[in-house]
Amino acid sequence: MKKRILVLALAAGSAQAQIYRCVDANGHKEYTDSRKGSHCVLLDVPGAIAAPAARSAPPKARPQVPAAASQFPRIDNAEQKARDADRRAILTEELNAEMKKLAELKVEFNNGEPERRGDERNYAKYQERVATLRDSISRSEKNVEALRREIANIR
Repeated sequence: MKKRILVLALAAGSAQAQIYRCVDANGHKEYTDSRKGSHCVLLDVPGAIAAPAARSAPPKARPQVPAAASQFPRIDNAEQKARDADRRAILTEELNAEMKKLAELKVEFNNGEPERRGDERNYAKYQERVATLRDSISRSEKNVEALRREIANIR
C-alpha cells in the first residue's frame, strides 16, 4: 500500500530525481533518491526524471527592491500626537499599578524577613515563599524600569 501511495505521489508531483528501493539485511525497505550500496534497485517510476547537473556558477541574485515607504498610510501630526498621548496614559496607568504592586510586595517582604504564616510550619515552605517574594520584587522592579523607558521613548 505504501509503495502505491509513493508511486502515485511521485507520478502526480513529477519527482526531480531517480528513485531507488533499498532493502537492508533485516528486510526493511527504504525509498530514496540516492543509491546506498549494492542492495538498492533503481525503480522505473513514470514521471521521474534525472536530477539536474550541478551548476558551475552561483544563481543570479534577485535585485533588491527598496521598501516603498509611500505604500504605508500617512498619519498627520495631530493624529500621531493623540495616539502618543493615549499610549502615554496607558503606560502611566500600568506604571502606577506596577509601582503599587511593588510597594505591597516590599511591605510583605519586610527586608527579607516576612512574617511566618500559620500554614508554614515547615521551614522549607517559608523559605520557598521568601524566594518567591524576592523573585516577584525583582520582576516588578524590572517592569517598572521597562515602563519608565517606554514612557521616555514616546515623542
